[in-house]
Amino acid sequence: QVQLVESGGGLVQPGGSLRLTCAASGRTFSIIAMGWFRQAPGKEREFVAAITRSAGVTYYADSVRGRFTISRDNAKNTVYLQMNNLKPEDTAVYSCAAKRYSGTYYQSASYDSWGQGTQVTVSS
Repeated sequence: QVQLVESGGGLVQPGGSLRLTCAASGRTFSIIAMGWFRQAPGKEREFVAAITRSAGVTYYADSVRGRFTISRDNAKNTVYLQMNNLKPEDTAVYSCAAKRYSGTYYQSASYDSWGQGTQVTVSS
């Protein structure tokens, strides 16, 4: 099993920045990629970004490309999501997820371990 713990959420004004952190523990050697997803009230969970463990290949949703950056530190079993130029529509609970098997990076069903989530609120 893999355990994931997110941190770094909070309240920020439009145009501001936040950095989310996801720390993995347990059977981390089995992870092939990590992803971030978000869910706003009344909406379905949506893909935000993902990064492969070995090569560091990144994937982004169109809505965040150019504003968000996903990165990893394999030595610390940690993944980061740097969020810049935040907009009110970025408000959501952000969750990180671990992927251990092949499949698309863009769908939550491909990930089999999830963190509890951290709230990000963008408001003036």
